[in-house]
Amino acid sequence: MENALLFIIGLGVIILFIAFFFSFIPVGLWISAFAANVRIGIFTLIGMRLRRVVPSRIVNPLIKATKAGINVSINKLEAHYLAGGNVDRVVNALIAAQRANIPLEFERAAAIDLAGRDVLEAVQMSVNPKVIETPVISAIAKDGIELMAKARVTVRANIDRLVGGAGEQTIIARVGEGVVTTVGSAEEHKQVLENPDAISKTVLSKGLDAGTAFEILSIDIADIDVGRNIGAQLQTDQAEADKKIAQAKAEERRAMAIAREQEMKAMVQEMRAKVVEAESEIPKAIAAALREGKIGVMDYYNMQNIIADTQMRDSIANASKSDGAAKEIKP
Repeated sequence: MENALLFIIGLGVIILFIAFFFSFIPVGLWISAFAANVRIGIFTLIGMRLRRVVPSRIVNPLIKATKAGINVSINKLEAHYLAGGNVDRVVNALIAAQRANIPLEFERAAAIDLAGRDVLEAVQMSVNPKVIETPVISAIAKDGIELMAKARVTVRANIDRLVGGAGEQTIIARVGEGVVTTVGSAEEHKQVLENPDAISKTVLSKGLDAGTAFEILSIDIADIDVGRNIGAQLQTDQAEADKKIAQAKAEERRAMAIAREQEMKAMVQEMRAKVVEAESEIPKAIAAALREGKIGVMDYYNMQNIIADTQMRDSIANASKSDGAAKEIKP
């Protein structure tokens, strides 16, 4: 009974050891590499485990590279993996570049991958150019008419400038600037509508791909529409502004005239007050003249008769004027 128990325990220990051995040491992966004529030592795989490197992420791309005839050392692949790169994508890019006769070394491919760009997509774009469609670009010709254009830019990836080169947004911005400049230099919007290819030729001749990760193959105007009459709208706004300025100046002059009128009315009242004040001195002067004997009583009465006669004549004259005005009003 005890022998059977010891046998079972020993068998369990052996099974656990074998399971641990095959889980820690990828023997199956080593066999696959050996069958593909890729020489990798067992201790190398164990070292990957100790360095926390997934062996399949290194061995499988190495097998593909070897079958494709690309000589890449396992140390470079492991170093790229430890740096945070995608080893499988880099190897696929190398294979695609080799098939397309594009000179691409592992170091450059690894640098492109670590820079955050998809190196495989870049190689594919070098073989099959990509079309970038710009948003609607609004530009105004010299005659004030707005034109809205949409362009399609055919680009090919430039492997040599992928590291440090500008991306698609720079291409779109430069194309938009070129379209605005070309349309803005046109005398009439009809010239642009008649020859939209002139925009493509002018923009393409500016070398917009300088400093970017792409090579511009062609720029095509996909659509161009007529927008608003900006010139007329600006003239209308200017006329409205001039009108408001003129109204403000007229209102200012009116206010000044009203203020001047009020000043003149005040001056008239002031003069009338002075006249009344002066007239109030006349009786005093007459009384003083009577006391001093400079005029007599008869002189005073003659003056009063003259005043009464003058008032009578004024009343008769005013009555005659009123009758004449009434006759003119009657039909």
